[in-house]
Amino acid sequence: MLSQLSQLLEAAIACDEVLVPVWENIFAVLDLAPEQVKVVILGQDPYPDVNHAIGRAFAVPAGTTPLPGSLRNLFKEADSDLGHAHLAESDLRHWTSQGVLLLNTSLTTMAGASNSHAHLPWDVVTTQILKVVVAANPNVVAILWGKSAQKFASIFTSDRLIVSAHPSPLSAHRGFFGSRPFTRVNEMLATTKSGGIDW
Repeated sequence: MLSQLSQLLEAAIACDEVLVPVWENIFAVLDLAPEQVKVVILGQDPYPDVNHAIGRAFAVPAGTTPLPGSLRNLFKEADSDLGHAHLAESDLRHWTSQGVLLLNTSLTTMAGASNSHAHLPWDVVTTQILKVVVAANPNVVAILWGKSAQKFASIFTSDRLIVSAHPSPLSAHRGFFGSRPFTRVNEMLATTKSGGIDW
């Protein structure tokens, strides 16, 4: 499957398609070993801006201004949920260093066009990544934001799932705001004596 994906992506590049994230960052999310993962945050696909996509869902380079809408809404909900300012910089390394896997259902898209690689067989790769994570930690907590992410719900234990609308400005007001995912994650982690995330 990876060979097929590689061929499809190379063909797209040959047709002058600008790939995001850059080739070497496509699998950047896998820097986190399966046994280190305590929480999975599953989104849709990379930001279509070449200056934003870094291979981790919702994250952008540290110091980015203005923030993309999804991340801005994510931080807004974090502040409301936690009752104080979030601690994470925009690259979200503060989260990943604590075991939060920031994965998208599609790991690539075309610059300027969201979800343009949804037709590629990324779902097979994403499914395998998630199954390896769950095998390493059956008590992993999963946050599934948006319909694309929710298709993977069956991989996880039902009482370890947090499901809501995507934080995109197009959908955040349809159930993302007020969903309190950050405190709910920590409540779930506490049931297995796993330390919470310092959001």
